[in-house]
Amino acid sequence: MTLKRIFILNGNPAEKSLSRSFVETYAEKACAAGHEVRVAHLSELSFSADFGQGNDPMSKPLEPDLEAVMGNIEWSEHVVLSLPMWWGGMPSRLKALIDRAFVPGRAFNPRVTSKIGMPAPLLVGRTARVIVTSDTPSWFMRFVYGNALLRQLRGQVFAFVGIKPTRFTWIAGASHPEPGLVERWSAQVARLGTAGG
Repeated sequence: MTLKRIFILNGNPAEKSLSRSFVETYAEKACAAGHEVRVAHLSELSFSADFGQGNDPMSKPLEPDLEAVMGNIEWSEHVVLSLPMWWGGMPSRLKALIDRAFVPGRAFNPRVTSKIGMPAPLLVGRTARVIVTSDTPSWFMRFVYGNALLRQLRGQVFAFVGIKPTRFTWIAGASHPEPGLVERWSAQVARLGTAGG
């Protein structure tokens, strides 16, 4: 097993959640296995959700908490994001973090483009694991919704800035789990943490 520098972000804006529990389990097992780990919880981060005047991402400096998030991503070799799916997408506060933190010159370079005109990614050399909690079964997510959230996170967020591959752990029935399910899910997350995967 290769030891990694791992940044874990709890993308649930609530103070207590299944996402937070999974982040804590992952972090504990990863540390015990010898990985270097840094953790952030969305509920504890202070930042404005918009760019301010003119919708220009460069017009507003990153707040210290967003600087810390970007610094942790730049430090890391592997990024873990745990989040709930709400209304088919990510929580708005998490989307705001991505909008504000993944700015030109830091996450991608719009002045250098590929043959098809896409900006050059600046966060290459990192992989990602996304743990999604939902009430939507995985088969329904795939065949009815076309895996929209997964495609957005994999292609339009992480791959766009150079973080790939992105692997997913889909946890369905999260609002009212049957007895024993949370423990089984936690064991699955613990194995991921130990492996740094």
